Amino acid sequence: MTDKPTRIALVTGAVTRPHAAQGIGRAIALRLAKNGMHVAVNDIAPNLDNLNSLSEEIRAMGMKSSVHTADVSKEEQVRAMIEGVVETHGGLDVMIANAGITICNSFLETTVEEWDRIFSINARGTFLCYKYAGNQMVKQGRGGRIIGASSIRGKSGNNAAGSSAYVGTKFAIRGITQAAAGELGKHRITVNAYAPGFIESPMTVQADRNLVEKYNFKPGQFLETYRTLAPVGYVGKPEDIAALVSYLVSEEAHFVTGQTISINGGVFCD
Repeated sequence: MTDKPTRIALVTGAVTRPHAAQGIGRAIALRLAKNGMHVAVNDIAPNLDNLNSLSEEIRAMGMKSSVHTADVSKEEQVRAMIEGVVETHGGLDVMIANAGITICNSFLETTVEEWDRIFSINARGTFLCYKYAGNQMVKQGRGGRIIGASSIRGKSGNNAAGSSAYVGTKFAIRGITQAAAGELGKHRITVNAYAPGFIESPMTVQADRNLVEKYNFKPGQFLETYRTLAPVGYVGKPEDIAALVSYLVSEEAHFVTGQTISINGGVFCD
């Protein structure tokens, strides 16, 4: 009886400037390496230094790692990224489409340019990662796991001051996830998404700043309001999302597909 080959994972949006040590993508990449996977990491070129540092951390854990700069909204760059991972590691078993941005503007003030930009990265980027990872996994014939990044704002869009376009992208990811799961299940590929509430991360810190500037919130009011709404009495950490992803990509999660799983401290219940 031979040991199963080590699985290969790719995490997009793996670092965030300037707080690379705090992001969800980084926490997921490290958790998958801890679980015994080789982990390729992606972000845009300006984040290359932080990507290299993360990759070094993964290698220090005894796993293989590689760095792939790409803008997930660009089809040719996503195609080349997947090809690069396969060329380096010999395949792809786990795709974590984590890359995304937020734009703070009210529904009535959101410009077409802002709308197009956030949809190109969050929604089209997720679609492209699902598509090219899915094609590779089908070609390999050994199944796979694809995970996307939705949000509590992909479950409930009301009371989302300054994030109407973001809400639209996160609802879109839910739909893309369900459609992909329906097509890829016969290939033993599951497709799911995580829907975090507010997590202590660079994105929520920036959202707090934006609300201070645009809507006269007090510094920290954004997170404090969420904290008081959560039955558990606190906001989440990136490692909480990484733990959920760890389960979703496991063999035990073979019967979970097409789901966007809420992880928000009880603020919103499906």
